[in-house]
Amino acid sequence: MKLRFQNRRDRALTLVEVLVIIVVIAVLAVMLLPPVTPSTRVAQRINCLSNLEQVGMSFRIWAGDNDNKYPMSVSVTNGGAMELIAAGNVAGCLQVMSNELTTPKILVCPADLEHPDAATNFMTLNNSNISYFINPDASEAYPQMLMSGDDNLAVDDAPVKSGLVEIPFKEVSWTLDRHGAAGNILWADGSISEISSSGLKSAAKLSIQGTPITTNRLAIP
Repeated sequence: MKLRFQNRRDRALTLVEVLVIIVVIAVLAVMLLPPVTPSTRVAQRINCLSNLEQVGMSFRIWAGDNDNKYPMSVSVTNGGAMELIAAGNVAGCLQVMSNELTTPKILVCPADLEHPDAATNFMTLNNSNISYFINPDASEAYPQMLMSGDDNLAVDDAPVKSGLVEIPFKEVSWTLDRHGAAGNILWADGSISEISSSGLKSAAKLSIQGTPITTNRLAIP
């Protein structure tokens, strides 16, 4: 007796079926993700400002123990980070201040989707765990200088890349993927501000007025 097998053909999904599956997955993703409400955005901005305030305090405490100089102005051989920040190594500069910063959690903005994960400790800290730029030229002698702030900057509407970047004040703005059309900055005197893109242009211009610096150089993580 011979066994009979039914003829079977494997059938691929049609284009319509694939599109239906994609739509269902997208709807489920939207339903499962927590909503970003206006109150959430406000809380993220406040948290970000708090982070920068603590970073500013850490800079000033470190300077108080180092002849009133920030790590960017002190060579590595003397315990600073001058050579590191000149190479765009933001993490290396912040690691120098690990005692003052206490925790690397404050180095990540809660609205930053590009650098979402804080380092577990300063030994493993790298630029991917940092949301804020550092100005290698910042000095207590020029309190109006930009020292740090949200790193989601754009020049001529093109997002800046990691490394040491020159920022012309006429073309700089915020990207819209973090705090909308605004952002947070830390001044060299330790104060903090939330400013719009037009305010950022004014801040970048003010940052170099009365200083020997002709353009803003910012280390982007």
